[in-house]
Amino acid sequence: MARCDVCGNDYDKAFTVTMPHASGTFDSFECAIHALAPTCAHCKCRIIGHGAEHDGVFYCCANCARHSGVKGIDDRI
Repeated sequence: MARCDVCGNDYDKAFTVTMPHASGTFDSFECAIHALAPTCAHCKCRIIGHGAEHDGVFYCCANCARHSGVKGIDDRI
């Protein structure tokens, strides 16, 4: 069995996620998201969807980007 890097649970169905600059072993997608998903620069929630990016800064949505002063960004085109 493998131990989750986030919660420490020793789980027989644990999985490993490998990214270019990070990796880890997790017992659930919840723990993987907590460890690996970027955080919105405005509201601090974890970005698990497409999100938005402007000048290397990540936002969970266009609304948060606009609240942070980003102009010309929209969730839909």
